[in-house]
Amino acid sequence: MSNAYDLVVIGAGTGGYVAAIRAAQLGMNVAVVEKQKALGGTCLIWGCIPTKALLEHAHALKVVQQAKDWGVTIPAGEAVIDMGLVQTRKDKVVSGLTRGVEYLFKKNKIAWVKGTARLAGKGRVEVAEGDAQTLEAKEIIVATGSSPRSVPGIEIDHMTIITSDEAIHLKAVPKSLIILGSGAVGVEFASIYRRFGSEVTIVELLPRLVPVEDEAVSAELEKSFRKQGITSLTGTKVTKAAVTKNGVEVEAESSGGRTQKLAAELLLVATGRGPVTTGLGAEEAGLTLEKGYIRVDEMYRTGVEGISAIGDVITLGKGPHPQLAHVSSAEGILVAERLAGHDVKPLNYDHVPGCTYCDPEIGSVGLTEAEAKSRGYDVKIGTFPFGVLGRAKMANETEGFVKIVADRKYDEILGVHMIGPRSTELVAEAVVALRLEYTVEELVKTIHAHPTFSEAIAEAAHAAHGAAIHM
Repeated sequence: MSNAYDLVVIGAGTGGYVAAIRAAQLGMNVAVVEKQKALGGTCLIWGCIPTKALLEHAHALKVVQQAKDWGVTIPAGEAVIDMGLVQTRKDKVVSGLTRGVEYLFKKNKIAWVKGTARLAGKGRVEVAEGDAQTLEAKEIIVATGSSPRSVPGIEIDHMTIITSDEAIHLKAVPKSLIILGSGAVGVEFASIYRRFGSEVTIVELLPRLVPVEDEAVSAELEKSFRKQGITSLTGTKVTKAAVTKNGVEVEAESSGGRTQKLAAELLLVATGRGPVTTGLGAEEAGLTLEKGYIRVDEMYRTGVEGISAIGDVITLGKGPHPQLAHVSSAEGILVAERLAGHDVKPLNYDHVPGCTYCDPEIGSVGLTEAEAKSRGYDVKIGTFPFGVLGRAKMANETEGFVKIVADRKYDEILGVHMIGPRSTELVAEAVVALRLEYTVEELVKTIHAHPTFSEAIAEAAHAAHGAAIHM
């Protein structure tokens, strides 16, 4: 096997492997360095796929628990979850998809070099362990991704104080679970394990759950969680966590200064993810790091000739970079096409969809109401509840709403935010609307099939014009 390539990609996650495939499609000779035993990175092995598999099991259990509503009798009695079978099926889904990526590498003649990569000078990548060698490359893409991080004062032992990496592999349902952080990871695991039977408490430093979402969405999620029996402690800081003989004890302080002690079988730290650059040799290679993240421009060039970077490991210096699988993939395709000489344009991060697969689901794209006002827009709002729809009543999924944020002057849609059934799928229509610079009027005139969940989007558009039909 040759060790000289047009492109070497470091990392085979959703950014790296997609960049490699697109580059190979464009005629490049490509190698990918990946130390994990399978291809696919965090999303496929540790994140998106396994957590959503668990969430599907939680949804199935929810439907079974509502069996009487559906006219179904379970003779044996109450439905229970078998974590052994759940884990077996989840692992089967993951392994099938990782094998699929390996097949795509073979199909596109991409070399998988197994080992740990280090930048070793212009056009050189040293690989340690596994297939130890030095690779020569005309271009290099760093796509090393991110890993779970903790907060000061909390030591993760991976047994009682755990991260999402351990939470996806639990062999038994914990009797009680404290979750630190209410971003996507936190609220998704809250939904999973509450449905499985755990007593769940979420502790969030900021004043509301899912703080990156529109405030109305946060309020609706907290209301739904309260109905499900999930306790939400917002505006609360964890000051100490200690392992005890019965599990873990947590000290928390509210924004008003009140201190309380919480106890649970497990503590899940879901406070975000940090960049994976340790051992990469990034600074020695001349890359600029900001809090561990690799600084890039809007074309994902690092400033060092021949080295680009994409995905969770980067910063564009314009606020937080979305740590989302689909963002990494889009960036990977853009870089591959740029390297192949195509005319490419920067991504518009205002048009990136956010999907949170908790129960109820959240889908959002564009500006929140608060963000739109802060940018100086004269904002108008249209909101419509799912519960009015016939399709929602049929499915027995009536929580939530669709909210459209628009500019009053030009009627342009600035953002769409939804919480409720199928929201992670429905948001795709909103992404297209923003991409094509739709006005609310154009969405009003778009015929939506009946009976569907998507009617809520059309009705929200009507509501933005003060003319909702069914409300």
